[in-house]
Amino acid sequence: RACRKMWRKLQCLVRRMAIDSGCFDSQARLTACLAINLVSSISIVFTNKWIYVHYGFPNVSLTCLHFLATFLGLQLCAFAGVFSPKRLRIQDVLPLSLTFCGFVVFTNLSLQHNTVGTYQLAKVMTTPCVMFIHLYFYGRSYSHRVKLTVIPIFLGVFLNSYYDVRFNTLGMTFALAGVLVTSVYQVWIGTKQEQLQVNSMQLLYYQAPLSAVMLGFVIPFFEPLVGDKGVFSLWSLQAIMAVAASGVIAFSVNLSIYFIIGKTSPVTYNMFGHLKFSVTLLGGYFIFNDPLSVKQLLGIVLTLSGIIAYTHLRMTEQTQNASVEGAVPNLNKSKRTEEA
Repeated sequence: RACRKMWRKLQCLVRRMAIDSGCFDSQARLTACLAINLVSSISIVFTNKWIYVHYGFPNVSLTCLHFLATFLGLQLCAFAGVFSPKRLRIQDVLPLSLTFCGFVVFTNLSLQHNTVGTYQLAKVMTTPCVMFIHLYFYGRSYSHRVKLTVIPIFLGVFLNSYYDVRFNTLGMTFALAGVLVTSVYQVWIGTKQEQLQVNSMQLLYYQAPLSAVMLGFVIPFFEPLVGDKGVFSLWSLQAIMAVAASGVIAFSVNLSIYFIIGKTSPVTYNMFGHLKFSVTLLGGYFIFNDPLSVKQLLGIVLTLSGIIAYTHLRMTEQTQNASVEGAVPNLNKSKRTEEA
């Protein structure tokens, strides 16, 4: 008996050591993924902007190359056993791939024709747009406090756009189109993952090549294939390296998001998004010398405060709902115990 007790204690000690070691490894892996996501999410904005400003590489062609790079990266991940591809029907993924094309193309066009600050603040409008879609098309309810957070977001984006000395109608049109298509994409991707019972990488494994094929048919109608600024023109080595780097960065953004989701709390992930938002705005000001007036700065502060308020209220309500749902089974259990 004494030997058995000693053996059990030894087993418990080994298990605890394994758990502690696993926690350390997972914590280090999560920290690395957060760092990669931070750097890549900010770098993709500045790299694409640099390509548009200094090389004039065609927008849709660059997006198509990003999709191909993402698909090749996913192939390597599948080969390495990071995830297992799941067979899906093309018609199930087709609408999602179409919106995927639209949201990436329009956001890149917005980045090309707007300052980094206006581009970044316009993307924030996705939150109220998703809220609108949920309210009027899916019957989802939001509290009045959450709805009120839309006001500072709207005001902030309006102030920044109105006082942006480089404001142009075409750029804002692309930005608004990007917001609309991105909102639809974000709503659909959640429902599609649930319907098809797949994770984000399994879905992206089909989305990326299908979207690349779609853009391949569109490119000849909107962008030159050869000649000046054509995708098959003789580009400089620096331009080719910049485009290749942007493809790798685009893939690393998607890959790091896959590992981060489910490994952090929603609050951590959203606050991490606020950090990326702020750093990107500062980078646009210092790297590309984007003009920034006091009224624009006020608009940025208003928008950021609206985002933080929205995140805080949504997380608080979700925690309260989870507590209530957890309390109901316990209450029923105690009633059954009393009756027994």
